[in-house]
Amino acid sequence: MAATVGTLDWAPALTRPDLLAAPVIQALTELGAEADSVRVAAIDPELADTQAFCATYEVPLEISANCVVVAAKRGGERRFAACLVLATTRADVNGLVRRHLDARKVSFAPMDLAVEETGMEYGGITPVGLPATWPLLVDAAVAAADSAGEVVVGSGVRRSKLLLPSAVLGGLPGAQVLDGLGLP
Repeated sequence: MAATVGTLDWAPALTRPDLLAAPVIQALTELGAEADSVRVAAIDPELADTQAFCATYEVPLEISANCVVVAAKRGGERRFAACLVLATTRADVNGLVRRHLDARKVSFAPMDLAVEETGMEYGGITPVGLPATWPLLVDAAVAAADSAGEVVVGSGVRRSKLLLPSAVLGGLPGAQVLDGLGLP
């Protein structure tokens, strides 16, 4: 894994629990040796939104991924899932996600529910540490983010970001890699 991406100072994630949400710490601990390849960097929480973050810290949009929480409804039942797409795309919520989840309707989960269900801060929600029962839909382009296979995602809090191998993302609980999840 590269020592530097952008202008940030990256450190092994588990050495900086102060920069991670509690569910992220637990998930990284459960990863075992793979956790050694996950790094974290402190950022200004006012710059956590992807566009501002990438511009300020010189991190390419092409290796930055956004994790969005969706609520799928069918027959009065509501289920949550997460979608991970590159920052250069948007999740095909009303098409591929709806069909894949066999839902009548899929929408972005309300902020308060997303925060409550994940135990993470809005704007910092990450695929690392999501509830294990949730499907984690990962766009195939995220799994092949760059030649080094590194991706920048949230850390569960707005004051930091994670840098990790895309292979780790595909191995997270509930992860399913889908072609065409991210739309231009």
